Amino acid sequence: MHESIFKSSLRSFFRSFSGLLGIAIALTVFVVAVGMFGQSDSLPLPAKVRICPDAEGHRVPLPESAPVLVRLDFHGVIGQGDLSAENVQNLLLDAHGDMFKEGRVKGLLLHMNTPGGYAEDSDVIYRAIMGFKKKYNIPVYAYVEGLCASGGMYIASAADKIYADPGSVIGSVGVLLGPTFNFSGAMQNWGVQSLTLTEGKDKDALNPFRPWKEGEDASIRAVVEALYKRFVSVVVAGRPHLDAQKLVDEYGAHVFISAEAAKLGYVDVGDTNYAMAVDDLRKTAGIEDGVSYQVIRLETAHSLLENLTEGRAAFMTGKITHEMRFGSLMGPEMAGRFLYLYAPHG
Repeated sequence: MHESIFKSSLRSFFRSFSGLLGIAIALTVFVVAVGMFGQSDSLPLPAKVRICPDAEGHRVPLPESAPVLVRLDFHGVIGQGDLSAENVQNLLLDAHGDMFKEGRVKGLLLHMNTPGGYAEDSDVIYRAIMGFKKKYNIPVYAYVEGLCASGGMYIASAADKIYADPGSVIGSVGVLLGPTFNFSGAMQNWGVQSLTLTEGKDKDALNPFRPWKEGEDASIRAVVEALYKRFVSVVVAGRPHLDAQKLVDEYGAHVFISAEAAKLGYVDVGDTNYAMAVDDLRKTAGIEDGVSYQVIRLETAHSLLENLTEGRAAFMTGKITHEMRFGSLMGPEMAGRFLYLYAPHG
């Protein structure tokens, strides 16, 4: 009897194991097939459309003829994930693509909650929004709900007006590269040597495994200075009430609570809410009182293969994967990159 129970249990185990193994093999074959037959040079997937509340809190579907305010969310680090310059440019293309009838989009709302990020992506996104605004002659407003710092401030400067809720933090106009460490002293103490082969003057500038030479960082400093001047010019051009000289000499890369940011000229209204920002954008966009309209948020769409390989599929998220960060927002992927990033240490 005991032997019979043991055999039965063993048989059940192997059946379950075989079933799971079969599912795993089938899933692997499916992913490989999608990768093999999917077109690598195909166009990006159309943006996902979400209906957001309007100024009255309504978010019901309306006829395709109803006017639209497009909303783009900048939540997270600029240049990473869905906030890469390429993804944002694709969303702007979709904002006047096949999903909306000609002339239906009346305004653009930038919803900001970001510490900034990569300098290059921030600049490309800023110029894309400026080009979009000029091409379609529509108003662009920004609403800050949390943080609008560094690269976020850079992008928000493309807006005609910036609104912020009372608890928001705004500012941090500056450029960051590093930190860069030098281990040559420790290596010498431990008798460790390194060899780097290069051609070209200062090709290994700031090599951390040898003593640094005076002036070898000059070209990099020049790039940082140029990026900073570009940053200041962009912000001052978009924020005419912000004193350019004080921005450089006094405010620097500091951040300010929204009410103070409004006094200094970083934002137009520093004690407001989402409804007011949307309603003011509606009026500026020429949507008359009583006319039904929709606020449509565009999001980057991902293929099934992307979701599977990057862990975004529903069955691969939830409690299976957890992430916890301590201290600075800066990760190893930011090393050696020029950053418009607010990253307080701690």
